[in-house]
Amino acid sequence: MFSIGDFARIGRVSIRMLRHYDTVGLLRPAWVDPATGYRYYQAAQLSRLNRLIALKDLGFTLQQVAGVLDDKLSVEELHGMLRLRQAELEAQVIRDRARLAGVQARIRTIEREGVMPADIVVKSVPAVRVAELSGVAESYESEHIGPVIQPLYPELMSRLEKAGLTIVGPGIAYYEQVPEGVLVHASFPVNADPSESHDFTIVDLPAIDTVATLLHHGPMDDVDSSVQQLARWVEENGYRSIGFMREVYLEYGMGDPSTWVTELQEAIIPA
Repeated sequence: MFSIGDFARIGRVSIRMLRHYDTVGLLRPAWVDPATGYRYYQAAQLSRLNRLIALKDLGFTLQQVAGVLDDKLSVEELHGMLRLRQAELEAQVIRDRARLAGVQARIRTIEREGVMPADIVVKSVPAVRVAELSGVAESYESEHIGPVIQPLYPELMSRLEKAGLTIVGPGIAYYEQVPEGVLVHASFPVNADPSESHDFTIVDLPAIDTVATLLHHGPMDDVDSSVQQLARWVEENGYRSIGFMREVYLEYGMGDPSTWVTELQEAIIPA
């Protein structure tokens, strides 16, 4: 048998925790010296300790841990529970990271308030025929838009290649408000006619007489600041918006996101 100190060292836990697990009945010592009160453990108890720590570290309460351990689950059953809990925690981490990125982007937006960009250009844009795929996002929040639009572009490129169509211009994204949230369109310009044989849609985006444009440099995680700068310019220069913004990805790819360039296009008329 092992003293409580040795068992704590072997099991990679603290003596204090072993005493606590004894107190709450989760892991009793194999033997307690009646004269000294010293606790002693057997190597076979490491199995229960390992399961106890794994369950606790995965977020189970000690009461839940006790129930699982006392149910005498098989290794396969326990493994399945741990894998499920692991997947839940990993999903939570992803959500928390996305939420943190959103907070950081919002802070950068606040920091840039009052700073008017100097590179806004007012121009017209011609009609363009595009092939597109679409999906619905819950809202305009970056954490909702990103997971919807990001997989659409590689999927669209793959389908265009299979169809033998050539992309003839930079990608364009545009959005529509729908009852379910936001309809996200990911598109590439093509020289092709609509066909029922395609597993994508070919549509004509109309020409716009007047748009205010701003070049956004860097990843789209930071685009909110540029969008709001453009909105302030539109209002302060005697215009009003008449439609949803288009995003034209002038320089975009798998490289350093800080080198990406996106043209934001806001359709406007005099106020």
